[in-house]
Amino acid sequence: MHPIIQHIHKITAGTVTDALPVLSFFEAHSFRKKEMLQEEGKRCVAYFFVVKGCLRLFFTDTNGVEQTLQFALENWWMTDLDAFRSGKNSGYSIQALEPTEVLSISHGDYEQLLKSNALMEVYFRKVYERAYAASLLRIQLISRIPKQAFYENFESKYPDFLQRIPQKVLASFLGFTPEYLSELRKNRKQKK
Repeated sequence: MHPIIQHIHKITAGTVTDALPVLSFFEAHSFRKKEMLQEEGKRCVAYFFVVKGCLRLFFTDTNGVEQTLQFALENWWMTDLDAFRSGKNSGYSIQALEPTEVLSISHGDYEQLLKSNALMEVYFRKVYERAYAASLLRIQLISRIPKQAFYENFESKYPDFLQRIPQKVLASFLGFTPEYLSELRKNRKQKK
């Protein structure tokens, strides 16, 4: 069974009786490490489901520093949702952090898929609910707990990320400098 169909089953506890109509709305793409899927300031035309690999969503601040906001590993979705649904230019870039395979869907096909399949409407609602809850939790943790505790929480919940994401990118996501993250990791290794 295709990974996206497995994910739909998992999230909805529903049954996609025929995967072919759902899959027909998507296009498969492969990207090399560091290749851009979406560039900040350019029209956002796709929503990506990660089949294999890792993506990051980021923007460049006024000082030219990249600020990473999200990651997507296997079975996660990524786009600039506001730009995707409105047809505007994206406020973010999306980059492959390793060789990555995705399924992409255009806005028009996305709308058609939702109209033609009630289960997909449920599926995407649940995906959005989870993503929104995760974003709120991240903001709360960044604001409420010390940096070391925030890192430890992230490390315990997402150990896969620590092995797959470059330290500079992870530091940007956590709101740390790369130097601070390096020192934090060094101190944690010494305590073990």
